[in-house]
Formats: sequence, structure tokens, C-alpha cells
Amino acid sequence: MPAVMANEARVAFVNINFIMEHSPQAEAALEALEREFSPRDAELVAERDALRQMQERLERDADVMGSEQRAELERTFRNRSREFKRAQDMFSEDLNVRRNEELGRLQRLVQNVILELAQEERYDVVVTERNVLFASERINITERVLEKLREQQRSAR
Repeated sequence: MPAVMANEARVAFVNINFIMEHSPQAEAALEALEREFSPRDAELVAERDALRQMQERLERDADVMGSEQRAELERTFRNRSREFKRAQDMFSEDLNVRRNEELGRLQRLVQNVILELAQEERYDVVVTERNVLFASERINITERVLEKLREQQRSAR
């Protein structure tokens, strides 16, 4: 009889999605992204509001403006709208790149903590929600992984 069958295999389950949403490292990453991108977001909101006011002025005052004044305002509006769209696209792209960087870093950290815990507690197999239809609470080590992440976060401060 193979050794694995002779002894009961130790199996554990980890809900990685739960960890990715509730770990202090995930919260710290979100806060860092917020700090990094909120100034640019505020600029975009201000420019959007300015463009909206400019458009309202064009609609409201077009009949009483001289043709040159109206043409200049329309040209300015078109140019600023183009620049705004470009700035929005760059913002979205930069945010997505940084979000993916943070997500990748967090995924590597979580995987390392799971591997460390599995070795410490001598699990033979650790499965995640990505490939399991059911896992009993008896084998669920999600909270222990989360606690290890919290400990790491506390010691990093």
C-alpha cells in the first residue's frame, strides 16, 4: 500500500477571493492607488465640469454671439474636448496598469503565505475555490492565511 494511502492525507482549502478582498495588504494597495490617482481624477472632474459649462453657454448664447465669437468658442470647446478625452484615456490606462501591478504583487504574496502555512502545518494538498465545488469548514484555512497576512502587515509597520 502506498505511503499516502497508509496515512490520511491532509487537505486544506483556501478562498483566495476572500483573502484578496479582506487582507490588510489589499486595503493598503487600494489606499495607495487612491492617493496616487485622486489628484488626476479631480483634475478630470474639474475639466469635465468646465466643458459642460462651456457647452451650456454655447447652447444658451449661440444666437446672441457674433459669428466669430461663436466660431472661436466652438473651436476651443472641440479642442478642449479632444484633450479631455485623451487625458481620460491616459488616466484609465495608467490606473489599470498600476492596479494590475498591485494585484500581481498581492497575488504573489498570498501564494507565498499559503505555501508557507501549508509547509508549516504539513498539508499534502491545498486547493482553492477556482477548482473546487465544495469544501467543508473543517479543511478551510482561509482565516489562518488571512491572519498570517495581518501579522505580516503589522510587523511591516
